[in-house]
Amino acid sequence: MFELNFPPVADGFVPAPAEDPLEAARALGLKDDEYASIVDTLGRVPSSAELGAYSVMWSEHCSYKSSKVHLKNLPSSGDRILVGPGENAGVVDVGGDWAVTFKIESHNHPSYVEPFQGAATGVGGIIRDILTMGARPIALMNPLRFGDPDTSTTQWVKDGVVHGISHYGNCVGIPNVGGEVVYDPSYQGNPLVNVFCAGLLKKDRIQLARAEQVGDIAVLIGQRTGRDGIGGASILASEEFDEGGIDETKRPNVQVGDPFAAKGVIEACLELYDADLLSGIQDMGAAGIVCSTSEMASAARMGMDVNLDLVNLREPDMEAWEIICSESQERMLALVKPERVETVIATCAKWGVDAVPIGKVVEGDRLRFWRNGVLEHDVPAASLAADGPVYHRPIEAWTHPNADIDVDADARTQSAELDTAAITAMAERVLASPNITVPSEVIEQYDAIVGHGTIAGPGGDAAVLRLQPTHVRGVAFSTDGNGRLCALDPLVGIRRVVAESTRNVACVGAEPVAATNCLNFGSPERPEIMGQFQDTITGLKEACVALGTPITGGNVSFYNQTGDAAIHPTPVMGIMGIIDDVHNARPSFAPESGISVVLIGDLRPADQALAGSEWDWVVNGRIAGRPADVDLDREIALQRLLRSSTAMLSAHDVSTGGLVTSLVEILRAQDPQRVANPRAALGLDVTVDVADEDRLAFWFGEAPTQVVVTTRDLDALTADVETAGLDLLVLGTTSESSRLVGPGLDLAL
Repeated sequence: MFELNFPPVADGFVPAPAEDPLEAARALGLKDDEYASIVDTLGRVPSSAELGAYSVMWSEHCSYKSSKVHLKNLPSSGDRILVGPGENAGVVDVGGDWAVTFKIESHNHPSYVEPFQGAATGVGGIIRDILTMGARPIALMNPLRFGDPDTSTTQWVKDGVVHGISHYGNCVGIPNVGGEVVYDPSYQGNPLVNVFCAGLLKKDRIQLARAEQVGDIAVLIGQRTGRDGIGGASILASEEFDEGGIDETKRPNVQVGDPFAAKGVIEACLELYDADLLSGIQDMGAAGIVCSTSEMASAARMGMDVNLDLVNLREPDMEAWEIICSESQERMLALVKPERVETVIATCAKWGVDAVPIGKVVEGDRLRFWRNGVLEHDVPAASLAADGPVYHRPIEAWTHPNADIDVDADARTQSAELDTAAITAMAERVLASPNITVPSEVIEQYDAIVGHGTIAGPGGDAAVLRLQPTHVRGVAFSTDGNGRLCALDPLVGIRRVVAESTRNVACVGAEPVAATNCLNFGSPERPEIMGQFQDTITGLKEACVALGTPITGGNVSFYNQTGDAAIHPTPVMGIMGIIDDVHNARPSFAPESGISVVLIGDLRPADQALAGSEWDWVVNGRIAGRPADVDLDREIALQRLLRSSTAMLSAHDVSTGGLVTSLVEILRAQDPQRVANPRAALGLDVTVDVADEDRLAFWFGEAPTQVVVTTRDLDALTADVETAGLDLLVLGTTSESSRLVGPGLDLAL
C-alpha cells in the first residue's frame, strides 16, 4: 500500500505574503478589484505562489470570465451526447460499444510569437484533451488564418505553423485529415491557429477529470517540469498584442513540445485505461499543475495536498509558483487508489514514461502546495477553478461600416456592361485567390493516411474515417469558418457557418450529430466586440438547435487584436457526422464524363448573394453588404436529401468563390490522396439562360443551401428533389473538353 506523507502545519500558520503584492498582482495581469477579491477570499495577503495561481486560473483563457454568461445559452444535450461541456472534450455515442470524442481549441498568440512551437504544442494540447477522455486519438484537423500572403511576416508565420503542425502530428502518428487555410489582412497582426482532434473509445472506458475518494494519490505522468511555457496558454492568450507586433521577450512563454514523448504518454495512458487502474485523469495544459489539481479537486468539492519537492524538475532551483504554473508539455495528472500506485508506475515505465506520486486527495476544500518543506499555497480549490470572477461586459450593437453597400446592385450594373473575356478574366482572378487554390504546399506536409483509417482526407467537403479495420461504420468531420460574413453580420454569419459545416458532412453522406466550436474575437473589454460575441451566440444557438448538432464543448479566444485593430469575428465550427457504411461515402468531384451536373437546394433569388463574397474582395477590394441569410428549414431538407438520395454520384457545396469555384473544383478535383498529381480535368458546357445583368451573381454568388451534384439518373434525382420540396437546375453534362463554358464564361481548365 503506497503512502504519501506531508509536513505538519502548525495551527494558524499561513504562507508567507508576497512582496509588494498589489504591484505583483498587476504585473501578472490581475485587475485591482480581482486582487481585492483574492484578499477577501483568503482573509489575508496572498503569497507569491498563490498570486501566480490566481493569475493563471483567473485569466480569460482559463476562467471564461467574459464569456461564460453567454455560453450557458448554447444547446449541449442530445440523445447521442454521453459527455457535454465541462470535461476536457465531449463524447458522442456512435453505436454499438463505441463512442467518439472531439474538440477544437486555439493556440493563436503563442503561434504568432513562436510559430513552430506554438502550433506544435497546440496540436499536442488538443491530443491530450482527447486522450484524457479515455480515447485513442484518430484524426487531426487545422483551421488556419493568416494575414496578407505577399508579406514576409505572413510567410514566416505560415511556414512555421505548418511545419509545427506536421512535425508533431506526423511524429506522433495521427493523421491530419483536413482543415482550412484562409488569408485576410485582418489576421496580419494576429493569425489564428485552431486545432481539432477526434478520438475513439469504448463507451465503458470514459475517463473523467474529478476526484472520487479521499486518500487517492495524485500521480504526475510524463515529462519533467521546466520553466518553458509559464503563462504560455493562460496569460499570453489573455492579452492583446501592442502595435509593435511580435514581442521577442514573450518567446520563453511559449511551450516546447516533444511528439515522441507524447507517443509514449498516449500508449501508457491507454494501457492504464484498459486495466482500469485510474480513478480520474486530467491533461496538464494551460496553467499546469495548479489547473489540473484545482479542477479535479473542486469538481468533487474535495481538497488536495501536493508536495512540489516530489515533482521531477528540469531545473532544480525552480520556485513554487514556477512549478505550479509551468505549462511544460506531455504531462498528465492521474488519481490512483493507493494499492494501484506501484502498478501504474510500472506500466508507465514499460513505455519509457515517468510516473511520480506528488500528492493526495484530502477532506475539506483546500488546495495546498509545499516546497522545501514549507507550505507555500493554501487556498480553496473552488476559488481557483469554479468560483472565479464572472463579468457582464458592456455590450453595444456592432455594425460594419460597409454593411449598407448594395453589392448585388453594383454587380448588376457591372455585369450588364461586361463581355465574355472580362467575366472570364474575373473568374481567373477569383480562382487564383489563395483562399480558393488548393493549398498543396500545406497538405503535402501532413500525413493524412497514417493509421489506415482514412477513407477521405484533405480536398473533399468532409473527412471520412473508418472506426475500426473490421467495421464499415465510420465518422465524418468538417471544420468551417467565415470571418468576412461574420464581420458584416455576426448573427447571420454564424448561421451560415453552421449550415455550411453541417452541409459539408451531409455531402459525403453522413448525418451531422454534434458540434464543437472555437470562438475567436478581439478584446472583450470593447463593447462592440461583446456585441459581436452576443450576436454570434444567438445565431449559433438557433442554427445548432435547428440542425440537431448540440455543442459538446469548445473554446473562446479573446484579445485577438494588435493595438486597436481586432480580427474579424471568426467563430470556427467543427462538425461530427456518422456514416453507416464508409464504402458509400460520396466524393466531392465528378467521377467521369457523360453524366449530368445539377445544382440543387434553395435556388430562389437571394438578396445580397455577393455580400462578403470572394469576388467582391478580389475584384473590388472590399468587404461589404448584408449577407443573405440561410433558411434553416430548407437547409434541413437539403441535408436530409443528401443523406437519403441514392441517385447522386458526387456532391459539393457552393460556398467561397460561388458556383464557378464549385464547378472548377468538381471538374478538376482529384482523389484527396493525389493532390500533387491530379487527373486531367473534365469539361462542362453550362446550358442555362442567364440575363446579362445577372451573370456575375450566377457565377460568383455565395448564397447558402446550394450543392452541385452529379448523376447518371436525372429522373430519379429530380423526383428526390421534388419530394424534398427543393429546387433543381440542370447545368449540363460533363465532357472531355477540359473547359468550363457558359453565360459570359469560357474558361480553360
